[in-house]
Amino acid sequence: MILDDFFKALGQIGDRRFRRVLFLGIGLTVALLAAITIALVVLIGIFLPETMSLPWIGDVNWLDSVASWAIVGIMLALSPFLMVPVAVAFQGIFLDEVAEAVEQKHYPNLPPASDASIFDGLKDAAGLIAVTIGVNIVALILALFIGPLAPILFWMVNGYLLGREYFHLAAIRREGLEGANRLRRKFGTQAWIAGTLMAIPLTIPLVGLIMPVIGAATFTHMYHRVSGTARA
Repeated sequence: MILDDFFKALGQIGDRRFRRVLFLGIGLTVALLAAITIALVVLIGIFLPETMSLPWIGDVNWLDSVASWAIVGIMLALSPFLMVPVAVAFQGIFLDEVAEAVEQKHYPNLPPASDASIFDGLKDAAGLIAVTIGVNIVALILALFIGPLAPILFWMVNGYLLGREYFHLAAIRREGLEGANRLRRKFGTQAWIAGTLMAIPLTIPLVGLIMPVIGAATFTHMYHRVSGTARA
């Protein structure tokens, strides 16, 4: 059942609304990282003097250039790892579009879902970014102690947290907060397993960029399956 939800979601990846959310997330992520890089280079130019006198070396006039290129190199090296959590945050704002696209294609007889406010979208996105960053930090720390078992623990913990977040996003559109929490408690194990399917690709830097979209679609299918609306 869970794999069926996942493959249905994967089969719709060519949907223009899926692509829109994906490209918006990636585009905004690249723009943000580029802006941060430029800002750091500008700050170096402001606070690091063009010429500096160093002991035993004398006057040097290239430190600001070296520091600027070093910042660019560091940001380029970190970008594949930074892009996933940042893209998760940006895409989280638009994931309601993915759920709507899934429902229009697979569940066309349903009444319109309740519209989420921009504030709700930002709050959900903040929850997703907090989960993604938090779990990655914990996984890095634990990796120092448990070695080769770290990926398995990362997938399990990340799967649980992502399952909670994405099932909540899918269910609250039609159930409200209380109903979404009730369903999540009832079908928490399935949500955990589906979340783990998302967590595994998140460890692959660039592949992880598409997982918010696939995850939102997968959990939309799961919600309709377990709530019975898929049979209505």
